Amino acid sequence: MLATLAVGGLHWLTDRYDRTVAKEQLLDPAARQKRTDLSGALNYLLVGSDRRPGATGEDQRSDTILIVHVPAGMRQAYLISIPRDLLVAIPPAPGYGGGSDKINAAYEHGGGGQAGARLLSAALTRLTGIRFDGSALVDFSGFKRVIDLLGGIRMCVDTQVRSIHTKTLFTPGCHQMDGARALDYVRQRYDLPGGDYDRQRHQQQMLQAVLNKAGETRLRSDPVRLDQVLRAVGGSLTVDTNGVPLEDLLFAFRSLPADALRGVQVPSYPQTIDEVSYVVLDNDGNGLFDAIRGTRLPAWAGANPRWVTRL
Repeated sequence: MLATLAVGGLHWLTDRYDRTVAKEQLLDPAARQKRTDLSGALNYLLVGSDRRPGATGEDQRSDTILIVHVPAGMRQAYLISIPRDLLVAIPPAPGYGGGSDKINAAYEHGGGGQAGARLLSAALTRLTGIRFDGSALVDFSGFKRVIDLLGGIRMCVDTQVRSIHTKTLFTPGCHQMDGARALDYVRQRYDLPGGDYDRQRHQQQMLQAVLNKAGETRLRSDPVRLDQVLRAVGGSLTVDTNGVPLEDLLFAFRSLPADALRGVQVPSYPQTIDEVSYVVLDNDGNGLFDAIRGTRLPAWAGANPRWVTRL
């Protein structure tokens, strides 16, 4: 009886907050994987927008681009960070003739929002051959409130760095951070030894810290706080579930162990072309994209520890 009540309660919560999450077509038809269930390996595109109040499509860029790969069985998940300066061929879009540019410019050329995400997904599929089972667009300005409602998160700073945005000095060691401070930290890349690669790793660590804190916080015993957190999450998300009910996705992913996340960086290196700084693939990604398409990512990760981080 208790199990039935628990499942019924989760169904009720999912139905209630399902309505707070915006649902749009975020994937280009060429980037969409046709799927009727959640069996087999899954690939999701996660786009974090640095949208600011009053921003137009012309001054929006995707601050974070992640491919979330979940092998069959849902016992592991890999967060594959796409370098924001990666040089790619971007397909044409309304008002844009297409051409070579940094991958995060695809979101801007598409006009930001849902159209920007669609162009970004098309560019990624053209580059990697990967088709996606769904996508989510995260408004990081709203994500700050989620972190604050969780009571902040614990982030461990490995290298001293001063924010170019707020001039805050982040010193080595583990610190409790509120939403604004955490997002400020994970956006830094200048003056870090690994540059954008360090920024990617820090963003992966932030997502892990949020998941850890959500699991540790006794939200179920505080219905007011639970309501606030779920509404804040819903308000900062736009999702494309590819026809799969959001409730089914939540039930499927709840089986992931707490230590299941691995961070992956795309094999690549910086290069200056015509006085512009880009990131280019190292040996076409050193087999990473083939491994994702062929559901061999765990084996690839074991053979390429340089590019993998346990979060």
